[in-house]
Amino acid sequence: MVAPKRIIVGISGATGFQYGICALQLLRPLDIEVHLVVSEGAERTRELETEYSRSDVDALADVVHPVSELGASIASGSFRTMGMLIAPCSMRTLAAVAHASGDNLLTRAADVVLKDRRRLVLMTRETPLSMAHIRNMQLVTEMGGIIMPPVPAFYHRPQTVDDIVRHSVGRALDLLGCDLENLPRWGE
Repeated sequence: MVAPKRIIVGISGATGFQYGICALQLLRPLDIEVHLVVSEGAERTRELETEYSRSDVDALADVVHPVSELGASIASGSFRTMGMLIAPCSMRTLAAVAHASGDNLLTRAADVVLKDRRRLVLMTRETPLSMAHIRNMQLVTEMGGIIMPPVPAFYHRPQTVDDIVRHSVGRALDLLGCDLENLPRWGE
């Protein structure tokens, strides 16, 4: 039996809610079922940084899971997915993932993805980094996760902030095996 094409998108409370929105928008036209979980901190960030309502965000996903619902399908390893993207990923979420503290659905789903050796991509958002942040990134990397801060690339000559966000998120989705059209690539 072929595994279903599913991806979990988590949005945590770091600045950059737009990264999560962009991921949902880029996944929309693909033949991939998108499961969304948004942290409580991300709800506040959404209000501060964007004009999107919660219902606008939810409409971009196929399935939306409340962050408090630890019994959701994405909390089980038997629920097969291609992996998970957390965009943006706060240092609190990074720490919870690094120490397997599945105290909410977002961190529990990430823990499940790691334990089942699926792809976990964390678009960490913080600067400068403390030694605790760096050590947590090391722990997640040693467990098989991918730390991918949204560092802008300029070889594709972005014209807008949206161009920069789209390129960073597109590269993160590449790591999950998504085939995105029109993503600028070096040498192509």
